Amino acid sequence: MSVLIVVNKPRNWPLKISGCEVVAARDYLTDPKYYRLRGARVFNLCRTYRYQSTGYYVSLLATARGHKPLPSIETIQDIKTAAIIRLASDELDELIQNSLKHIHSHEFTLSIYFGRNVAKRYDKLAGYIFRLFQCPLMRANFVHTEDEGWQLRSLRVISANEIPETHHPFVIELATDYFRRYRAGTTWRTQSRYDIAILHSTTESDPPSNERALNKFIKAARELDMDAELLEKDDYGSLPQYDALFIRETTLVDHHTYRWSRRAFAEGMVVIDDPDSIVKCGNKVYLTELLDLHRVRIPKTLIVHKANVEDIIPKIGLPCILKKPDSSFSLGVYKAADEASLHDKVEELLSESDLVLAQEFLPTPYDWRVGILDGKPLYVCRYYMAENHWQIQRTDQVGKKHYGKVDTLPVSEAPAQVVSTALRAAKLIGNGFYGVDLKESGRRTYVIEVNDNPSVEAGFEDRVLKDELYLKVMEVFLRRLEKLTEARPEK
Repeated sequence: MSVLIVVNKPRNWPLKISGCEVVAARDYLTDPKYYRLRGARVFNLCRTYRYQSTGYYVSLLATARGHKPLPSIETIQDIKTAAIIRLASDELDELIQNSLKHIHSHEFTLSIYFGRNVAKRYDKLAGYIFRLFQCPLMRANFVHTEDEGWQLRSLRVISANEIPETHHPFVIELATDYFRRYRAGTTWRTQSRYDIAILHSTTESDPPSNERALNKFIKAARELDMDAELLEKDDYGSLPQYDALFIRETTLVDHHTYRWSRRAFAEGMVVIDDPDSIVKCGNKVYLTELLDLHRVRIPKTLIVHKANVEDIIPKIGLPCILKKPDSSFSLGVYKAADEASLHDKVEELLSESDLVLAQEFLPTPYDWRVGILDGKPLYVCRYYMAENHWQIQRTDQVGKKHYGKVDTLPVSEAPAQVVSTALRAAKLIGNGFYGVDLKESGRRTYVIEVNDNPSVEAGFEDRVLKDELYLKVMEVFLRRLEKLTEARPEK
């Protein structure tokens, strides 16, 4: 893998780093050999990334060539966008307050060199800002007010000429170490065709994939000559270095998982779960209208607002199910057994959202789950209700969670109507990775919901296909990545 350091004037660049090629920005933009180069990583250290400047075009064309630039075009735009800077300030608020609490002035500027600062006490803050905005050389400006404390006000790219001479040895050491570590970290995978980022959380109580499953995804990727690497929320800034994103953390629209998906999509990466699927699956009001419009059978459902609460009992009956619009799996789903509990819960839910769902209660011993990827069924499970409960998950008085048992069937042995109905529902969302939940009541099959980011846990969903399940998922990534690569024109 070629590592290119692109600068305005190579003769003024002081670092002599083994294994890295220092390239003039104009040469990178105009020399055909860089256009044809595949699998390169570009470190854009031009003086400015101003819109339509040389530095801007280096990152823009590096993205088009599949060279994974640092900084990416999105990072260049982000550091100029006040709303995104404010969002970053909010996310890092506790760290900012703790790091700057000893400063008595009302303004402070922090120089960030490859995620570090000359004063070790600021290293953690510099590192977190660098992870969010992966720009090699920059300055962060903070302001202090009585109401809000310290806030990140702005970020600015700096050139080598703006670095104080006394900082030069420190910056040279950091740059040398950064490029050395970068190459060392990628040496074993230099022959891998593609790099896949797997977003997960080590603190999530009910993640979509357990640790064993994550390791099996990584192993499957390697069997296909790809490198899959586990990332967490704080690794956001490194996302553009990868070719694809696989989200294995529960997704929400107002959440960092959605921001990761949006950014990966904007970078032209292969993304599962894609932002469109997260939005569509993340709102049950949308799903209700979509499925009903296309005549996919769902339980009797009423979209509830403040003016039609009294219609719930006549139209749906009791007991009934109440759902938050952004509910998923067993979370945000409630059963109202009588009129009093119905009105109390509806009032509570409508205080949080203008619309909620009321749905007829269909008691069954289990729910069907059909995992669908790329328009094809991947696995079929029966999720049984937790003991003495109407859902597959029950939380007791001390907060301990109890689950019903899980059966996994070969797709060919599952009821044909269940599988075909699930495929119809998933097709309305897209061609991503979905878990369609269904119930059989009488002779009818009902779609309960379509989830993005479905469960794949070792020992459960993989009982039939075993390691082949993980291979099938990674094969979808490989096909899509190959299609993207083939679409790039050759000179």
